[in-house]
Amino acid sequence: MKFPNKERVELLRRQYTAGTRVELLRMEDMQAPPAGTKGTVYGVDDTGSILVHWDNGSGLNVIYGVDRCQICRNEGK
Repeated sequence: MKFPNKERVELLRRQYTAGTRVELLRMEDMQAPPAGTKGTVYGVDDTGSILVHWDNGSGLNVIYGVDRCQICRNEGK
């Protein structure tokens, strides 16, 4: 797995601020919530992983360069 540089992590932190609603597109984990699950971002760590409280109770992070999520544009913060 390739880690992002500092500039990319800062960009992710600006894009995925705490309170941002996201929808899971793909996660490479057997215990992952199903695609389409929504959640609320609570941060981005130093490896670029997006930290999410999923609506179904899962606490798995969206791993940079492996998993995919998108911002829910029709939901407010």
